Amino acid sequence: MCVSRRKSHCVKEVEKLQEKRERRRLQQQELREKRAQEVDATMPNYEIMCMIRDFRASLDYRPLTTADLIEEHRICVCVRKRPLNKKELTVKDLDVITIPSKDVVMVHEPKQKVDLTRYLENQTFRFDYAFDDSTTNEMVYRFTARPLVETIFERGMATCFAYGQTGSGKTHTMGGDFSGKNQDCSKGIYALAARDVFLMLKKPNYKKLELQVFATFFEIYSGKVFDLLNRKAKLRVLEDGKQQVQVVGLQEREVRCTEDVLKLIEVGNSCRTSGQTSANAHSSRSHAVFQIIVRRRGKMHGKFSLIDLAGNERGADTSSADRQTRLEGAEINKSLLALKECIRALGRNKPHTPFRASKLTQVLRDSFIGENSRTCMIATISPGMASCENTLNTLRYANRVKEFGISPSDIPFSQTGGSRAEVSPTYEEEDFTPLPNRMEEMAGDPGMVLEGHGGPSLSQLEVLEAQWAMGSSPQRDDLKLLCEQNEEEVSPQLFTFHECVSQLVEMEEQVLEDHRAVFQESIRWLEDEKVLLEMTEEVDYDVDSYGTQLEQILDQKIEILTELRDKVKSFRSALQEEEQASKQINPKRPRPL
Repeated sequence: MCVSRRKSHCVKEVEKLQEKRERRRLQQQELREKRAQEVDATMPNYEIMCMIRDFRASLDYRPLTTADLIEEHRICVCVRKRPLNKKELTVKDLDVITIPSKDVVMVHEPKQKVDLTRYLENQTFRFDYAFDDSTTNEMVYRFTARPLVETIFERGMATCFAYGQTGSGKTHTMGGDFSGKNQDCSKGIYALAARDVFLMLKKPNYKKLELQVFATFFEIYSGKVFDLLNRKAKLRVLEDGKQQVQVVGLQEREVRCTEDVLKLIEVGNSCRTSGQTSANAHSSRSHAVFQIIVRRRGKMHGKFSLIDLAGNERGADTSSADRQTRLEGAEINKSLLALKECIRALGRNKPHTPFRASKLTQVLRDSFIGENSRTCMIATISPGMASCENTLNTLRYANRVKEFGISPSDIPFSQTGGSRAEVSPTYEEEDFTPLPNRMEEMAGDPGMVLEGHGGPSLSQLEVLEAQWAMGSSPQRDDLKLLCEQNEEEVSPQLFTFHECVSQLVEMEEQVLEDHRAVFQESIRWLEDEKVLLEMTEEVDYDVDSYGTQLEQILDQKIEILTELRDKVKSFRSALQEEEQASKQINPKRPRPL
């Protein structure tokens, strides 16, 4: 009797387990059927979309709000995500960026195993602030550039950069709402900063200083500087005896109200250099620098530089068949690398800042020195899966500017679901592969340089230097230091290419300057020859004097024109060297699955 009762109890337990299993199977089947009904037959990557949706469901969102404290930072690095645009929505691109809290950004990178199973690699980054796609320009300004405005009234230098891929929202953030060629400048950081500068001027402690406000707006394109407020006049950047960098001929316009600033921004934006890329039909190919300068009795009191950087993906064009595209890409590449190192040097109080390595950092030299210098970088990212690689490159670059660590506890999972094991391991500086992408694409194959293991040896670098016969200069020393500090990203071939490009730009400026001088001298020669010919119209003119003066003029012509011709020959040789150096840069290898 007892045995039969025990058997019936076991049977009951087994039946209970079977019932539970059946209920689970039915629930899973219902869930699959429900999801199948939700499937859009035209939706690509539906499986990835479901993975992302399930992961997001496990998070407890705590986004940045106006109630959050504005922290004081000497260097502030933040990230802004834009919404999916019309083009991305049309092709049904997926949003792979999640911003669960005020300082965390997550990238859901789709991956594929050897057996073709798809999965997500959830990469996590932490910054000072993270702005989601619903954040307004006013909100971004409140936490980034606004705390820097007071710096310029305290005799300091403030700098705010917008960095990112073309089409990620840099110009929208800095310049305002942008639609075709029409722009509402009043909603950009340029105008918001100007508004607060004029409000600060009215404060009693600053009003008594009798300060004046001026503005400049210029662009740096392919290593050359152009004044956007003076019909795009080409400017020269020189360093005086006191090691102060001067942009010769740059026009400063006095501004008395925010409306004056808006007019200057509209004028400048209308003539910025743009070109076509796969990301944006009107890609910014230049760095635009808008400066608000506060002067007291003519002397500099403070300066706020607001920079809309060129699209970072254009740095990958150094192997292009078109020389202009190559030079453009090389200058963008070098300037972004130099910018990163200058900001790092500012944050670490390094004794030397490699500002001469690029034209951008050279003109912003005074923003990277001194104890009263503050910088903010706004990294703008595109949310689409198609932009995933460029987005990761932007985030890694921003992370290197100010090294942040992140632990699983920083990710706000809800109490009911989610697992911290689903998140990628902690990201520290040394964990990152040598990116940004433009560096990978240009870095040569180490196997082409080295027979064995390890990084490039000095002797091989010297061979490459000797091959192009480059002399020493402060610019070259800073470029070399820059490449040494980023040796994982800059191969010896890429370093040589940058040297060739730098030398080419210097020689081009010299040839143009000499050509102008010869042109002016030619006008004087014509006047002198006219006087000589008029003298021969006289009946008893002095033949000896005529012959002597004509010979002197011809000797001058031969000497000056020969010198110019030799410089042009050297310049043409430099063009050939640049082309050969660009061919030595190997394309990026395909990334394995």
